[in-house]
Amino acid sequence: MSNPRTVRRAGAVPALAAAAALAALAVPGSARASERFTLPGDEVAVYNLAGKMQVVAGRGSQVEAEVARQGRDGGKLKVETGRIGERQTLRVIYPANRVVYRSGERRSSTTVRVRDDGTFDDDRGGRKVTVATWGFGLQAGADVTLYVPKGKQVAVHLGVGEATVSNVEGDLRVDVHAAPVRAEHTRGRLKLDTGSGGVTVSDAQGDVTIDTGSGGVRVSSVRGGNLLVDTGSGGVTGDDLRVERLSVDTGSGGVELLAVSAAEIRLDTGSGHVRLDLRSDVRVLDVDTGSGGVTITVPDQLGADAEIEVGSGGIDIDVPHEVVGRISRDHYRCRIGDGQGRIHIETGSGGVRLRQG
Repeated sequence: MSNPRTVRRAGAVPALAAAAALAALAVPGSARASERFTLPGDEVAVYNLAGKMQVVAGRGSQVEAEVARQGRDGGKLKVETGRIGERQTLRVIYPANRVVYRSGERRSSTTVRVRDDGTFDDDRGGRKVTVATWGFGLQAGADVTLYVPKGKQVAVHLGVGEATVSNVEGDLRVDVHAAPVRAEHTRGRLKLDTGSGGVTVSDAQGDVTIDTGSGGVRVSSVRGGNLLVDTGSGGVTGDDLRVERLSVDTGSGGVELLAVSAAEIRLDTGSGHVRLDLRSDVRVLDVDTGSGGVTITVPDQLGADAEIEVGSGGIDIDVPHEVVGRISRDHYRCRIGDGQGRIHIETGSGGVRLRQG
């Protein structure tokens, strides 16, 4: 004979689980709770201090957002929409000056100036809000999925977390304080700005601008007019880049770019080596390193007047060329091919090598 007490306990388990599931759906702070918003108009801005931000292709004619509040205090967050200036906005409001968002094992904190309407990043003041991965504070965050139809102009502002963009066709700006950013399969103008965090871009068609205060950059399969990369601290790697103008500036970090076709190329590193694999002729190539060697592989059809200066290090030109003038041991001028383009390479410390691919 079965034990009646045991039977009652076993039967209570699914009942409790069902009740818990219903309660989770009803509580806004639960990971299961989500709300959907429609953001009319061609210009949209989204603001969120902590969480995951996903920007994906949308259907229909309007931008839509799905917001899932997270954390023990997620129910205290408010989501507001409405037009501010020329743009329709969605803003996640955090009613605290310290927010705890546990995004990883490493301890970190970021301070953002936030106005009462939940907007930030445009230098118009606001109260200081600290978003930390540890300690006391409002334990909350919000995961936002943004569905963007073709041709919209969208600005995404995120404090801490991570941001991803996929299959979006339009004018997109992603501005984060401390978060990695990944973008793939985009069409249109793409601008990515991180205070701290790495950036990865693959399969982009259109002008691409990347700015990181601290964090490496990886770019691949980019087609467009301009590819502009600026890192305060962090290396830049890339391959299969076909653009009209390529500019890379690193305060500290090497540059390695493979399979590059561009008419105008400017590479500048405060500290770090440069490796460039050219697949086409250039109109202008300008390379400057404060400290670091330079190796450039050039195609057979390259034609340019070249001037190379090194503070310390050798000069090795392993391509057919005509010497125009050797001003000094560290300063060399030559003509390669038809001499139609212009190449200038300067290193404070580090050798220079030109070789044929």
